Amino acid sequence: MSAKPPQTWAEISEAAKRAVPDGTWIHCPACNASLFHRALAANLWVCPECGHHFRLDAVRRIETLVDPDSFEPMDEDLLAVDPLSFVDLKAYPDRINQARAKTGQRDAVRTGHAYIHGRRVVLAAMDFSFLGGSMGSVVGEKIARACEAAEAGDLPFIIVSASGGARMMESGFSLMQMAKTSAVLARFHEMGGLYISLLADPTTGGVTASFAMLGDVILAEPGALIGFAGPRVIEQTIRQKLPEGFQRAEFLQECGFVDRVVARGDLRAEISAIIDYTGK
Repeated sequence: MSAKPPQTWAEISEAAKRAVPDGTWIHCPACNASLFHRALAANLWVCPECGHHFRLDAVRRIETLVDPDSFEPMDEDLLAVDPLSFVDLKAYPDRINQARAKTGQRDAVRTGHAYIHGRRVVLAAMDFSFLGGSMGSVVGEKIARACEAAEAGDLPFIIVSASGGARMMESGFSLMQMAKTSAVLARFHEMGGLYISLLADPTTGGVTASFAMLGDVILAEPGALIGFAGPRVIEQTIRQKLPEGFQRAEFLQECGFVDRVVARGDLRAEISAIIDYTGK
């Protein structure tokens, strides 16, 4: 009698990975399953074994969220400068150049017009792979301009946040972006605009303390880390053990800080339904 064929992703990987070149298989950090790269990409970078949502760069985020070939980028010419001549282990311009070479992006956010299930929107997608998705002057300016474009076109505005917070190499210039983005979103709200905030893993620091939590509707991906200070810092400060799942999307939904936790495969339908419901 022939052997039973493999049924799960883990069984398939164990049966076939020896014949596959290095780099074709990816280990899930949550359940340690071996996942075939191409199949994982087809599943929107969500582990089919445990549902872990892998982090996405801005390009992949846009590909998974908007209608095919509908993204029209804007403000791609904006480049970071070094107003403080900042140097730690490396000079800030060197860090920027290395991040650009590594990611192929000019900074930690991409903005533009797009369609989601046929609904025209303005979208900003942050990129954690670019200096931790940190918010410097370029990020703040691009988000502010994108919001103004949504206001001018009477379009829904969507920000996908994935950031470690303010960019320390720009110091006060970075912190000013919190006020700038919050102010432009407040005006957008007063004009009756629809702002949908999507919190991806991780959304922390000054981004959480500004535009990420100002959405008319706040969505989050499953398991996303969301907070201001990290849980380790909080535990050391208050000298108490934090609740299970503290600062994860599901916990924040229970506490009322997040409206819905939505799996990546359902985001397009969820966002288009929100747009239809609000009449935007």
